Amino acid sequence: MPQPLIGISTYLETTVSWGVWRLPAALLPAGYHRLVQRAGGLAALLPPDETPGAAEAAIARLDGLVIAGGPDVEPVRYGAEPHPMTGPPARARDAWELALIEAALRRGLPLLGICRGMQLLNVVRGGTLIQHLPDTVEDNGHAGPPGVFARHEVTPVPGTLLATVLPEAVAVPTYHHQGVSRIGSGLIASAHTADGTVEALEYPQRRAFTLAVQWHPEAGDDTRVMRALVTAAAG
Repeated sequence: MPQPLIGISTYLETTVSWGVWRLPAALLPAGYHRLVQRAGGLAALLPPDETPGAAEAAIARLDGLVIAGGPDVEPVRYGAEPHPMTGPPARARDAWELALIEAALRRGLPLLGICRGMQLLNVVRGGTLIQHLPDTVEDNGHAGPPGVFARHEVTPVPGTLLATVLPEAVAVPTYHHQGVSRIGSGLIASAHTADGTVEALEYPQRRAFTLAVQWHPEAGDDTRVMRALVTAAAG
């Protein structure tokens, strides 16, 4: 059977250096495409595209979609004012990834959100975000020092899709300062940390595989979450 083609959304940076070059670039940490490959899929990068209909056209050619981690979602997307700790907006990426998620949901494409990807799925479904978790939890073990992943344990909710993929509590790589506040329509929380932070969302009313996790599986060795997406995409 052909390997399923998994699209992964990318960053779009104004200036990146390599060799003698210093130019705008669409890029993605290699952990993402390597995780797709280790899970048995073919990886295709999806840089932001402002062409009308581009998201629908991309989704029509894919077997599965990953919305990758990255910068904070602009608060206007969920009707909020920016918190002082919220990062600068990435408007082109917000627009592109929201359009990809909406197109995937319409077409029944298997979907996996990672970190920012989980937050965007929640926003698409009308949910809101906590803009700075240290304001709401005592022990902010959700991120290490700048550029360093922390690890904490997440506990799947019994009876959920995630619990069939990860049947036990597991320590995961994590790096985020935002999280889910009000859960979007049709979504359910399927994992939490000890402090109650929502660590996974899924969409049980939708027949196609739809899962989003707040942690970073691409930064670890556990392929189970990505393998579940690839298996669904192969079907």
